[in-house]
Amino acid sequence: MNPHFRSKDFHCRIYVEDTDFQGVVYHANYLKYLERARSQFLIENNLSQTDAMSKGNESYVVKSINLSYYHPAILEDELTIKTEIELVTKARTIFFQSVLNSKNDTLICKGEVEVCFINNDSGKPKAFPLGLLNLFKS
Repeated sequence: MNPHFRSKDFHCRIYVEDTDFQGVVYHANYLKYLERARSQFLIENNLSQTDAMSKGNESYVVKSINLSYYHPAILEDELTIKTEIELVTKARTIFFQSVLNSKNDTLICKGEVEVCFINNDSGKPKAFPLGLLNLFKS
């Protein structure tokens, strides 16, 4: 079995800009919430995406996304994004993410996001920074 790591929950609120005229969240905005949770995970673990790009010419890139929708989020809802990360190889992870209504734990959306680490010049995979790899050892 591949190593797993559970990140801290990420919270966000739904504002007018996130919704349609009826106050329902646009389906594409869930991608933004999942991305924010993944970015916050890196920040909280001192893994700077800008440092990777500027110092090593390396990037975290999304290879694939699979989303399933269950219930809509609406204006003024508070959401909790739960994330578990599976290390598949030293250059590839899968983020298993769930979006829940914070008040009643209703499942709104689930996603599996495959993320790779690449050298920007060659476009080829390379090992994640040691700081990330070490998270899976604890």
